[in-house]
Amino acid sequence: MYVWLLAWRYLRTRYIALASIISVTLGVATLVIVNSVMSGFSHEMQKRLNGILSDIVVEGPDLISGFPDAERYMEEIRRIVGPELQGMTAVVHVPAMLTFDVQGQYFTRQVNLIGIDEQTYASVSDFSQYLLHPENRRRVSFQLRPDGYAPDRPGFPLSGWKYRSMRAALEKMRSRSEPPPEGPSLDVPRDPTARYYGASQQQFDPAREQHTGLVLGIAIASRRVRNSDGTVVDHFFVRPGDDVQITLPTAGNPPKAETASFTVVDFYESKMSEYDYSFAFVPLRALQDLRGMVDPQSGRRFVTAIQLKLRPGADLDHVRDKLRSRFPPNEYPYFHVATWRDLQGPLLAAVHMETTILNILLFLIIAVAGFGILAVFFMIVVEKTRDIGILKALGAPRRGVATIFVGYGLALGCVGAGVGVVLGLEFVWHINQIADWMEWLTGREVFDPTVYYFQEIPVIVEPLTVLAVAVCAVGIAVLASILPALRAARLHPVEALRYE
Repeated sequence: MYVWLLAWRYLRTRYIALASIISVTLGVATLVIVNSVMSGFSHEMQKRLNGILSDIVVEGPDLISGFPDAERYMEEIRRIVGPELQGMTAVVHVPAMLTFDVQGQYFTRQVNLIGIDEQTYASVSDFSQYLLHPENRRRVSFQLRPDGYAPDRPGFPLSGWKYRSMRAALEKMRSRSEPPPEGPSLDVPRDPTARYYGASQQQFDPAREQHTGLVLGIAIASRRVRNSDGTVVDHFFVRPGDDVQITLPTAGNPPKAETASFTVVDFYESKMSEYDYSFAFVPLRALQDLRGMVDPQSGRRFVTAIQLKLRPGADLDHVRDKLRSRFPPNEYPYFHVATWRDLQGPLLAAVHMETTILNILLFLIIAVAGFGILAVFFMIVVEKTRDIGILKALGAPRRGVATIFVGYGLALGCVGAGVGVVLGLEFVWHINQIADWMEWLTGREVFDPTVYYFQEIPVIVEPLTVLAVAVCAVGIAVLASILPALRAARLHPVEALRYE
């Protein structure tokens, strides 16, 4: 009983130990905050990557010409995977150049053109969730919508058939040298009964116009900038309803350049800049016809990859290994089966390494606190030498004397770790409010909206990680108290009582 009474007395009266408690508290709180934020970023990134890439990708031997008989391979894959398969689709990936006109000046962008089947592609990815038009989110379509593309996005320009009709009427009036009608510009909707609309609808019937739709990554067609008053706005070079030119290689050998006109029908916004700056989607059959990926004799169509979506909880690696055993390299040369984690291995490994290094560096804070506890305890042993001699003269065993200091270290660790966990969790739960307060205090934005797509800091608290941090902090405090405790236990009562 005396052991814990003395440990509690030292904890209440030795204020120098407060410095050690603060060190442990700050170290634990920092580790909780960093791990929660990094877990949030990692989860958000992996969620979007998985939603974009699907679960498993089976790439063909030729990424330019593709491979035929996709239906036969898909039927074989369906038989192998069995009930774990939730969705499957065939796609064509091809590099291309996008050219569009902005006020008489042509701009060119490199894009990754993807031919998709609008009936099945949404079943293997979150593609439809990243489209701007609400109707396209419910059912993917490459048809140009009348309007209503981004009702929740302020400043989004007038788009769709309404804008296209107005533009056609304006071009017709300009060709006749007629003055443009009075009223707002094309960026502002007008009353459809106005003369501007009447003239356009007579010459421009959406039901009769033939066009091939294109879904464009939003960052390709716009730039996010900050105005002089500090507001952040998106400036669009292209909008749904505009025509663009696509130049791409054909599937022949050697490939040749082919150029075709497409109409932008919607924007794709995954909030992953790498994809929003490069992805463009067109109908699968249209891309196959354009590139010559159709056998003129048999009519077989070629694709470059097959994408699979598995049911929640399925083992991706197990399914991948089964497909690899069915399509071995010696029988199917260059056939490549990979999960989305395999395809993004370097990026995921870099994030994991960064998290590990941060944990190691921040854990040194708790290690420094441990050395502080070690120094404080040695000082206490020297200061309390006579008291230790009295305890041993009264019959206190070595283990009892050592337990006093070990218990003191345990108490310091528990208090510091407990307060650190509470402080860290409070910071995590209010991190976005704290970020707003820091922006107000410093006058600088924590996350520049022209660079970062997300508006809030994502955080995920993992209980096991928090518990592991707290246990390690307590363990370091206990380990730091062992050497002083051994020194106190080895003191001879007579020599301790003679100590000056």
